[in-house]
Amino acid sequence: MSTSLILRGILAVIVGILALAWPGVTILALIILFAVYAFMDAGFQAVRGFSSGKAGSAVGHLLLGLIDVGAGVVALAWPAPTALVLVLVVAFWALFGGFSEVFSAFRAGESAGLRAMYLITGVVWIAFGVVLFARPGLGAVTLAILFGLFSLISGTTLITRGIDMHRTGRALDPARRGLESHAA
Repeated sequence: MSTSLILRGILAVIVGILALAWPGVTILALIILFAVYAFMDAGFQAVRGFSSGKAGSAVGHLLLGLIDVGAGVVALAWPAPTALVLVLVVAFWALFGGFSEVFSAFRAGESAGLRAMYLITGVVWIAFGVVLFARPGLGAVTLAILFGLFSLISGTTLITRGIDMHRTGRALDPARRGLESHAA
């Protein structure tokens, strides 16, 4: 688990650096990624619709597929409104994630340092979400820059957590071996 946290942290730091270096490209990439997802989902809905044994279910899946195609076309044809919706979705995600981090800080058994990291990360996430909700018109480039900073901070936190878990796991291994040898 500690290795996966460290790897996720490194990936977040790399994404943060790229987002800061090319904010325009970052937001366009997110819009294109959303459009690709919508088109792929439309295909899956069509497959489900044509393989359904019931007419009502088939019509529902085919309608969802058409909505997906429409969403993908809108995203590519009008990237600015799509970026605004993306800003609002990211704002909600950041608020939810931030409150989860803050609540995690108060779980039993966490060290003071880890509690502080949870709190700092949670407050950064919440601040990020509040700024985006309060001023969604600031634009997608601002979102890309904030996303880059957010990714750098979150990545650093994940790396720190992973290292802390790795150290804790190593510290416990000799104790476990000692208990196992006394039990045998």
